[in-house]
Amino acid sequence: MKNHNYNVKVEWTGNEGNGTLNYKSYNRNHIISGEEKYNEILASSDPSFLGDESRYNPEDLFLSSLSSCHMLWYLHLCSIHKIIVTDYIDNATGVMEETNNGSGKFKEVTLNPLVTIQNNDHRKKANELHTEANKMCFIANSCNFKINHNPKTVIKNNSTGEK
Repeated sequence: MKNHNYNVKVEWTGNEGNGTLNYKSYNRNHIISGEEKYNEILASSDPSFLGDESRYNPEDLFLSSLSSCHMLWYLHLCSIHKIIVTDYIDNATGVMEETNNGSGKFKEVTLNPLVTIQNNDHRKKANELHTEANKMCFIANSCNFKINHNPKTVIKNNSTGEK
């Protein structure tokens, strides 16, 4: 086994003068950064929990982690199987269930990748590789719920560039 270590810095920027005097006395804004990372991520909590809707919240970042990890494994597997992917877009969705005490957990995530490949003969294998990518995804393997997949594969017309 090989361990990989990750480090991020999360800095709360929401002290409005009174700290956490009460639930409404502070905002939830924070900055996520890391050594040698070019950009910071401006984050907050979900607007349901008094967050800034213009910033990413932890739930958005969790969902994007699942989606991007799956995509990266999928592209890797396609390259191994000589399937040429020219475009990949995932409009992932997730449902988090909040409990009576205010805690909660994700109970469902669905990845909806729209993948463009060059060769129609590879369509079946391209769709099958989503299952393998899910088995390999570090983030999916860390979840205690099923990740659903609803992939769609389209063929790029080489002569016109049309789908």
